[in-house]
Amino acid sequence: IPDGTYESETFVDSDGIVDQPLHIRLSIRKAGEDLYFDLSRSSPPCKGPMNSVIATTRSAIYLAIKHVFPDVPMNAGIFDALHIAEPRGTFLFAEYPKPVSGCSAEVSQRIAEAVFAALVEAIPDRLFAASAGTCGNMGIGGFDPEKGQQYVMYYFTGGGYGGSAETDGLSNGCSITGISKMQPVEVLEQLFPVLFDEFSLAERSAGAGFRRGGFGVQYAIRLRRGQARASFVMDHGRYGPPGALGGRDARFNEVEITRSGELYRPPHTSKDQDIVLEAGDVIKVRTPGGGGYGDPFKREPSLVAQDVRRAYYGRDDAADEYGVVLTADDTVDVAATERRRGLKIKASGRLPRS
Repeated sequence: IPDGTYESETFVDSDGIVDQPLHIRLSIRKAGEDLYFDLSRSSPPCKGPMNSVIATTRSAIYLAIKHVFPDVPMNAGIFDALHIAEPRGTFLFAEYPKPVSGCSAEVSQRIAEAVFAALVEAIPDRLFAASAGTCGNMGIGGFDPEKGQQYVMYYFTGGGYGGSAETDGLSNGCSITGISKMQPVEVLEQLFPVLFDEFSLAERSAGAGFRRGGFGVQYAIRLRRGQARASFVMDHGRYGPPGALGGRDARFNEVEITRSGELYRPPHTSKDQDIVLEAGDVIKVRTPGGGGYGDPFKREPSLVAQDVRRAYYGRDDAADEYGVVLTADDTVDVAATERRRGLKIKASGRLPRS
């Protein structure tokens, strides 16, 4: 990493109580053989459970550096070069009695994302665009009248990884801070009074890029019997995972709940609790994709056509996002593509979810 100072900013959607984003503002200074991390400009402590204990804050940075340099053995010595200033007075240095239950699964991923975003300009060949960055934590609990017992079903899901200099992002990848795989839906349906109406790839969720991001997943869970309550702590519902080096942002997390035929969307987009469910009600979740890496107009047209044939996105998306014009049989119209890519396209900034 060249000597210098590198900065980034990432966001937690909200703390689940105050509907405002929490800012993670990171500055990394590289001097000689050492890296110095400063998070002191981040948001102050919050009311909801998204405060981070210093152990999680530090661990997220260590983990992020390990992602960037996977060939370096994991031992105590590698920490000597990493100097992390304690971000006192921010939500990333939680002190009693602040609630912290969301930090290890969700905030940790935003911190790691900030490290990646800060270093991508310095060492682009080693870095990648942002991943889905959420575990998609969801719990459904209630009483099953058929089995005559209480239950709690905890469920987490994957999302898209960001594109890199070499490859497109992985689809339906696990959390970047863990290696947990989601439970088989067939097993969940046997243990709990639920039915998965859908489990599919979340088409159009990946960020466009020279190397596009991976895709998230889309699922719908129907309560079959009894009454239950649902709660969830997710993230990237306000802003989609950002692209890198000209790549586009991925699509954000979405949650919809149909109760007695009426549609309900959580006011905090990705966090809510004690949602009462009756038999027949459906929870539908669409997890984020990964951000795109590099200019989408430099992606090989044949790869864009292949994605369209696989129904990852449509012809209009190919033209708008990649400048690739396809014929009726989804082959590349070379002349039209060259004309479209020759036009000067105004880059769009990051916009929050409306």
